[in-house]
Amino acid sequence: MTSTEKAKPGTIDMKLEAVVIPVSDVDRSKNFYAGLGWRLDADFVVGDTFRVVQFTPPGSPCSIHFGKGLTPAPPGSAKVLYLIVSDIEAAHAELVARGVEASQVFHRNGPGQPAIKGRHPEGRSYSSFVTFSDPDGNGWLLQEITQRLPGRVDARDTVFASSAELAAALRRAAAAHGEHEKRTGGEYDKNWPDWYAEYMVAEHAGATLPT
Repeated sequence: MTSTEKAKPGTIDMKLEAVVIPVSDVDRSKNFYAGLGWRLDADFVVGDTFRVVQFTPPGSPCSIHFGKGLTPAPPGSAKVLYLIVSDIEAAHAELVARGVEASQVFHRNGPGQPAIKGRHPEGRSYSSFVTFSDPDGNGWLLQEITQRLPGRVDARDTVFASSAELAAALRRAAAAHGEHEKRTGGEYDKNWPDWYAEYMVAEHAGATLPT
């Protein structure tokens, strides 16, 4: 394939299942991630040289592994591991309530731009963040995404990972529908469920939103 040719889209699903993070003290890390409220899926020990612990963040299809005999990477060397949330301020509040030393909410006006205190003033998707680290220094980055860029999600696969994420999407649809009713003269829209559904699917897939 030459540099001007495009690779054909893959036809076989290859879903990211787990990410290995390097830690120095398995039990300390286990306590930390349990304290985040993440689901403990496994803790397998084989002799004195192998152990794997698996946790899954709420609503995530991908898990993390750590333990003994898993990776030659030095403890704390995993950086900028993304966690996607629909409400950055609520996520920050929960981290703080759980005793995590998290950064303040900050935003950027574009890729590579300097960090600015607070959530993006327009609530722009992909633009607001919070950071925190585990006891070894493995770094996590929370990013608020409410509307995906075009082509990132197949509209046929619209899925909400939790009741909180679904509720947040419903609130955004309700606010947008309120503006829609104003534009149509304030008349009651008996087809509002269809409008909500169209809006939520389009927002999730990064498609053009109904007005």
